[in-house]
Amino acid sequence: MPPRSSPSERQRRLGAELRKLRIQAGMSGDAAAELIHAERTRISHIESGRVDVPRNGLYKLLRAYGCPEGAYFDGLMAMAQERGKGWWSEFSDTIGPAARDLAELESRSTVLRTHEPMLIPGMLQAKDYARAVLEATEGDPQRADRYAQFRLARQRVLTRDSPVTYHAVIHEAALHTRVGGPAIMRRQLLRLIEVSRLPNMTVQVYPFEAGNYAAHTQSFVIYGCTTPELDTVYLEHPTKSLFLRDGDQLDEYAKMFERLSQLALAPVDPESAPESHESRDSLSLIQHVMYTL
Repeated sequence: MPPRSSPSERQRRLGAELRKLRIQAGMSGDAAAELIHAERTRISHIESGRVDVPRNGLYKLLRAYGCPEGAYFDGLMAMAQERGKGWWSEFSDTIGPAARDLAELESRSTVLRTHEPMLIPGMLQAKDYARAVLEATEGDPQRADRYAQFRLARQRVLTRDSPVTYHAVIHEAALHTRVGGPAIMRRQLLRLIEVSRLPNMTVQVYPFEAGNYAAHTQSFVIYGCTTPELDTVYLEHPTKSLFLRDGDQLDEYAKMFERLSQLALAPVDPESAPESHESRDSLSLIQHVMYTL
């Protein structure tokens, strides 16, 4: 089978990890190729995500690279076994490679941390809100409706048998940004309160009075896996979104998110009574905006 021209993010990530391990082990590409009885070019294709590596071959490479058995070892083996086929395949008529990569990445994540400065995060969007956002960007109502269905399907990770732990810091500006009119916004803010009742959810609002912080102008998502070495940061961009894998970059974004959560209001607690709010928190701010629409 010829090398693939457009590897998925999972395939690129597996290849990048193997290249990093090989270099750390001080092993040449020729030596690695000999281990799996392949030509040198095959190692290059594996490390670029353009071809798959058989399970037995991957096991040999990991052992030769000195990768100890454990969560990281098992995570790499699992990534090689996946074939990129999931529920998202039913939307192949609409979604592009980046959207497919997101759905696949979310499916194997255990923790999601997201910061959104201007819109309600996609994972928390109500149907009408999602459709209004997508219709403004897609232009084609039918395509926007189909893409909205895909976005709602991605939210399944929040309620699956082993749900992902989700923590969102949403800038107050997102609560005021009118999407689809007052009725749609009220339903969206109510949805935000309702979804926060899930035990795996933490929703915070970053208020205007918290002042300027470097990260609050940028949207990002940190995808946490079973081992920190395989975490990913996703930066959405209108022309080309980015997946960051470097350990230093991951640490930096983790620190930024921690700082944002410290500056944000206390998380939404829908179970608390209004009179129990001694100071303004995320719930009271969301309710205030909802009642003034």
